Amino acid sequence: MRAEQAPYDSGLLDVGEGNRIFYERSGNPRGTPAVYLHGGPGAGFTPGARRLFDPEKYDVVLFDQRGCGRSEPLLRERSQLRFNTTHDLIADIEALRTHLQVGRWVVVGGSWGTTLALAYAQSHPDRVRALVLAGVTTTSKREVDWTTRGVGPIFPREWERFVGRIPASLRHMPIVDAYAEMLFDADHALCSAAAAEWCAWEDAHVSLDPRHVPNPRFADPEFRLRFARLVTHYWRHAAFLEDEQLVRSADALREIPGVLIQGRYDVSSPLETAWRLHNRWPGSVLEVVDDAGHGGGSMHRHVIEALERFA
Repeated sequence: MRAEQAPYDSGLLDVGEGNRIFYERSGNPRGTPAVYLHGGPGAGFTPGARRLFDPEKYDVVLFDQRGCGRSEPLLRERSQLRFNTTHDLIADIEALRTHLQVGRWVVVGGSWGTTLALAYAQSHPDRVRALVLAGVTTTSKREVDWTTRGVGPIFPREWERFVGRIPASLRHMPIVDAYAEMLFDADHALCSAAAAEWCAWEDAHVSLDPRHVPNPRFADPEFRLRFARLVTHYWRHAAFLEDEQLVRSADALREIPGVLIQGRYDVSSPLETAWRLHNRWPGSVLEVVDDAGHGGGSMHRHVIEALERFA
């Protein structure tokens, strides 16, 4: 991967409801505009994302979604979730595009970022030059059920620990709902323990590679809690979208070229979702990466090559 480039501009944009989103720009100010949508939800972007883009060809915008990263305020109270939905994030992307005086841009997303990218592109197709999506998800009810329950037989020891931490009083709920309640419990020790268990489960199912290294950011208790709270918030509401909306409405992307990049061994987000989306989106190319799961392998190289097409 190419060397990391320092940003040439950054700031906080007021998007309403007391939220200010942190953004930065790097690369060539006269290059092709692009925006990168990070995963999670709630992970925030990492500077390494800049290395996906040719700094001579792209003007790259990275930003932290509401409640995470360097955006303000960070998520601490349940009441803050009222103004943290997919529709709010779509509005934030548009506010950022307008603020930066960008007409149309290439939209790039990974994991949860692909859900957000698809929702944004279907809402504002005239603002999107192209889509590059890696580790495709739509955060549908079926996908959430798979990730929290269906994948359990592949990781039985880890899954039994994951569900075993749910108190008897919450076991009547879907797993994601139970964890969402635990993560805002009045007992801070229970919140902290629930966040640790949620992130341990994320680390378990995200890779089949025996060489997989746990996400180092999960070592930070504050990051774990904020991340788990935002993930469960979005998952329990199926991304605040109608069921299967992003696949059913793929025709809205018909004028937008796109590349779907999916790991052959992705058990967190199985290839089926990208396949179904590709079949409904005539302008898309599906690339199956035979040495990758939900990331890893040569995924980054495929993203870099896809971006070269649209520079």
